[in-house]
Amino acid sequence: MLRGIRIVEIEALGPAPFAGMLLADLGADVIVAHRKHASMPGAPERSLLDRGKRSIALDLKDAGDVAVLMRLIATADGLIEGSGPA
Repeated sequence: MLRGIRIVEIEALGPAPFAGMLLADLGADVIVAHRKHASMPGAPERSLLDRGKRSIALDLKDAGDVAVLMRLIATADGLIEGSGPA
């Protein structure tokens, strides 16, 4: 149904990864920007909510990685960013 639609999702908690999973289930190309070097002891290697998504690890405090993310967003039809204001 959503074949040809590209969504960039910035890793977050809450409803954002679930929404991305649903869009991927409907055929969208969902690319998740995961945190580089982030892991929690005992956590699965891959989240169940990443089903059907592609993944890239980025450090958003690094200017080069921010540039990569901005290029991805420029090619996307939508952006999912679930972090609220700090």
